[in-house]
Amino acid sequence: MADRPHIIIFNPDQWRGDALGHVGHPAVQTPNLDLLAATDAVSFRHAFVQATVCTPSRCSFMTGWYPHVRGHRTMHHMLNPVLDETNVLQVLRNNGYTVWWGGKNDLVPGQLGFEDHCDVYFRPKPEDYERWGVTPQAGNHGGDLSWRGEPGGDNYYSFFKGKLEAPSGQPWFDGDWAMVHGAIDFLRAYQGDAPLCLFLPLGYPHPPYCVEEPWYSLTERGDVPARHVYETWDDKPALLSAIRDGQGLTAWTESRWRELRATYYGMCARVDHQFGMLTAALKEAGLYDSSAVFVFSDHGDFTGDYSLVEKTQNTFQDCLSRVPFLVKPPEDVAFVPGVRDQLVELVDFPATVYDLAGVDCGYWHFGRSLRALLGNPDTNHRDAVFTEGGRLHAETQANEHESLSAGTSLGLYSPRIKQQVKEVGEGGALPHTKAAMCRTERFKYVRRAYESDELYDLVNDPGETRNLIGNRTHRGDVVELKERLLTWYMATCDVVPMGTDQRGFAR
Repeated sequence: MADRPHIIIFNPDQWRGDALGHVGHPAVQTPNLDLLAATDAVSFRHAFVQATVCTPSRCSFMTGWYPHVRGHRTMHHMLNPVLDETNVLQVLRNNGYTVWWGGKNDLVPGQLGFEDHCDVYFRPKPEDYERWGVTPQAGNHGGDLSWRGEPGGDNYYSFFKGKLEAPSGQPWFDGDWAMVHGAIDFLRAYQGDAPLCLFLPLGYPHPPYCVEEPWYSLTERGDVPARHVYETWDDKPALLSAIRDGQGLTAWTESRWRELRATYYGMCARVDHQFGMLTAALKEAGLYDSSAVFVFSDHGDFTGDYSLVEKTQNTFQDCLSRVPFLVKPPEDVAFVPGVRDQLVELVDFPATVYDLAGVDCGYWHFGRSLRALLGNPDTNHRDAVFTEGGRLHAETQANEHESLSAGTSLGLYSPRIKQQVKEVGEGGALPHTKAAMCRTERFKYVRRAYESDELYDLVNDPGETRNLIGNRTHRGDVVELKERLLTWYMATCDVVPMGTDQRGFAR
């Protein structure tokens, strides 16, 4: 076991792929991740998720399966060991790793517990808070909701909460801070001989958009980049315009949008700081050099692009489908630090873990190890990446329940969820239509079950504002992308179990 690397999975929620200093963002402050990419890791500039909301994305990147392979397209169908569905944590634990999990779930059925997946599922206790010398505060979703204003106001569905302030004389200390401190305590105290897997799925920078000082004021508002905006919505999915109307943010001034976006970047900066704390703890415990460290998010966030906030489940703009993805290999693996431009998918994460750990996962998956790309910046990897979501008519089990919208029709997520549960929207279309994206370096093609397809020229229109699907100049490109999408579906449509059955009774 001693020659196996420790596996550290730092997994913030809803972090856009462009919100990193070392990939050229003009405003966000991420010094710890920037230093990591410059010296000890590879950062993948074009890393894409396979679903743009939490649970289907997590089910995908923890297995190497695309969401369609076993029907993981919803927020409430998770990886179930009873149905012979495994995940990275379970595989590593079954291969001798000690697994610590601290943070959100959105991965396995809560009713079954966590015993199959980890040795420790961390929940802070009163004595932990006493030892840390802090008082816990509600997370960014909880507590007083007066910041929303009155129903009908133009802040009610904005997710914009602003500056967090703890009671006088106390630091702000929410669930993420508790999980980071719990992970650090675990690393400092660990005396076992088994290799570690530490899984830290944080809640930030998932909205509501709010953060405490010094991160709230860290971003220079004048450095916040311009938003992407649509000149026309007529050739875009009906779900988008319906959410736009429901959120009611189109009258916001650019100054308000800058404040919201700067707050989100402050949330990212706080997560970067917490990563720095974790890295320092790994070094203090003598575990850093022998660890493979993975940093990535489950999906991105609109953050004001197209006058929208939060995310959708069946649209695939880069702000939603592209995420940060950094890999620091253990010291015995050759690598060249820096930023890579190749297309990669999060299904490549488990393949890389299994490769570096020397583990046979025991099931078929579709990830490709990144080891070669770590060592050689010129290595070819993927010619296209794929993302999917949505549902079919009458596929009501794939709806997102209204209970996820804070239990009421006025919950924060209501503008989106109200559309997702509709069978027919304006114009007769199913707003939550099933869809799939094929993205190459040049083009993004989206196939939709009940609405017009989409095509974007990413070189000339990086903001994906002009749908070229009806442009005769690109007919050949559309045919080529459709064929690529079909090939992907055929290659990934199912997984055959590794074991075999007998035709008759054993004698």
